[in-house]
Amino acid sequence: MRITVSVPGKVTLLGEHAVVYGKPALVSAINRRIYVTAERRSDSSIKVSSPDLKLQGLTLKINRSLGDFEFEAGERKSQILEPLRYILKAIEVASENYDKKSGANIFIQSEMPIGAGLGTSAAISVGTVAAYSALLGHDIVLDEIARMGHATEVAVQGIASPMDTAITTYGGTLYIKPEGTKPLMERIEIPCDFTSVLGYTQREETTSQILKKVRAAKDRNPEVVGLIMDAIGLLVEEARSCIKKGDPASFGALMNINHGLLDSLGVSTKALNDMVYASRSAGALGSKMTGAGGGGCILALCPDRVKEVSLAIRLAGGMPFDVSLSSPGLRVENS
Repeated sequence: MRITVSVPGKVTLLGEHAVVYGKPALVSAINRRIYVTAERRSDSSIKVSSPDLKLQGLTLKINRSLGDFEFEAGERKSQILEPLRYILKAIEVASENYDKKSGANIFIQSEMPIGAGLGTSAAISVGTVAAYSALLGHDIVLDEIARMGHATEVAVQGIASPMDTAITTYGGTLYIKPEGTKPLMERIEIPCDFTSVLGYTQREETTSQILKKVRAAKDRNPEVVGLIMDAIGLLVEEARSCIKKGDPASFGALMNINHGLLDSLGVSTKALNDMVYASRSAGALGSKMTGAGGGGCILALCPDRVKEVSLAIRLAGGMPFDVSLSSPGLRVENS
């Protein structure tokens, strides 16, 4: 048996980091996807391969015994990067959920940079859970997949909001607010004049490292950081109204404020800031980092200035690419 699923990447329009602490966020699926193929093996091993996970051609074979994973990577074991942890944990979570195991070949392809703040860890988690669950003979139920995908991210990162795994599962654009075990979600329609450009720069820190940094800052200055999180939550509510009114100019102004608040938490970088301010100088209505930070991507809202903003991002040292928002969520490509 062989099955391929695809899941979208995402951009956090507003609200990253604060959503981890219970505040609302706006997030949208983009038209760049990750494809996960799972193929049943005749033995109990898990074999993972991908040209896109920066494993430099390494094919990793994992022998699984009594629920544990044994790595067979020889001298190149140190080259196993963070994305692999999400793949293995997703398989483990699905196995435990259904109390069933199977050997499998897992192949990952990505249309976007890994670790760029575009939700690739969530997409890998959700895609692997979905493909492996189907391989075990279970129907793909979106609510179940989103729950297991979130459990995977929490296990790997130590802390994670359900936002990324929800948007990669369901697609579209969501207003999301964590509440108890299941987040409050509202689907939002994005007007066509919210055309945006992404700017990419190399990541300097992992999501886990950045989340720990923000938590440490909150522990040191709970009242100050708490007020920052409150302010981010308030501007998300305002931005939701701007989308519904079709007011990109006001939305862009809120993006600028959001970036300043995130920068105050220490999650932006000089490379990100250079792209953010270059975008604004080139006519973007608003621009901000998107995702956990520490490098990765910025989002620039520029309905009438796509070419100018793209050039400005490139001149600032980034790699620009335009994206479409509100793309479809998890889907089965073939089986």
